[in-house]
Amino acid sequence: MKGKMGASNLCQFTGQLTEEIHEQLDNLGTHGTMDLNNLVRHLLYPASVNLLFKKGLFPTNKRKTMEFYQTFQAYDEGFEHGSQMPECLLRNWSKSKRWLLAFFEKNIPDIKAYKPEKDNSTTLMQTLLDIIEMETNEQSPNYGLLLLWASLSNAVPVAFWTLGFVLSHPGIYRTIMEGIASVFGTAGKDKIKVSEDDLKKLPLIKWCILETIRLRAPGAITRKVLKPVKILNYTVPSGDLLMLSPFWLHRNPKYFPEPELFKPERWEKANLEKHAFLDCFMAFGSGKYQCPGRWLALLEIETCIILLLYYYDCSLLDPLPKQSSLHLLGVQQPEGQCRIEYKRR
Repeated sequence: MKGKMGASNLCQFTGQLTEEIHEQLDNLGTHGTMDLNNLVRHLLYPASVNLLFKKGLFPTNKRKTMEFYQTFQAYDEGFEHGSQMPECLLRNWSKSKRWLLAFFEKNIPDIKAYKPEKDNSTTLMQTLLDIIEMETNEQSPNYGLLLLWASLSNAVPVAFWTLGFVLSHPGIYRTIMEGIASVFGTAGKDKIKVSEDDLKKLPLIKWCILETIRLRAPGAITRKVLKPVKILNYTVPSGDLLMLSPFWLHRNPKYFPEPELFKPERWEKANLEKHAFLDCFMAFGSGKYQCPGRWLALLEIETCIILLLYYYDCSLLDPLPKQSSLHLLGVQQPEGQCRIEYKRR
């Protein structure tokens, strides 16, 4: 996610985020069966759009909602190639990009004028627009599309894989449900709000998310060399590209024992209270170039998982699919579908 945002100033988002996900859960009904990836999209697409841009921006009309889902999915799936190849060679991706830019161009005036009912805060997009107007003449819709893609492209598959791993490990699922009950009471009984203090009492959920990211991290992170850099006996000249693979680094048993196993308990050693990850964990980058929206992404995924599991008894109907090897950028996508059955508690 793009935007200057730290772990310490996210409390203002927790209340609205909880409300947004509540609204989407209400639309699920009492029971049903759905592909897990689509279920996550159903929850996070509207919540993220309304949270980051403007309350009510995400369409509620069924036809327009489906159009948004399909368009963004086409844009997201083609982004790796679309960002590197002429658009004329990627007709469907180019079409999805134009649709999304038109969506933002139409709605930017309303986003600028939006005033929350409860306080005088501004959305992340409003803050971004203020900066753009002061520092550049570039068109605002492009920044809207960038913020949308950055906020959803990795959060959705991370939430998918985390739920898949948790539901595939009955012992972990049971422990998480016990923790949720200890914080919020009997699952499904009341309408709950998730606070920052509540999240601190449920560390296993964050450990599961980070362990998921470790196992499904981007295939490569690329940086251009600005000054010659010496690595062992080699000197990489300026202008060359260096590539680091978090995917393989996270599978090095020297740093992550039993690297192929889903072991969220390994994250107990991380100092998450001081916002530090495990050594050699590179999914968010490193140093000043770390993903600036990592804490908001974790907050979204944590809140989504807590509310879904609190209100619904969930079980997988299919084995967890393999990860696709088609893309280097972003969180690894599932190779096939994985259906989930959910029943209101």
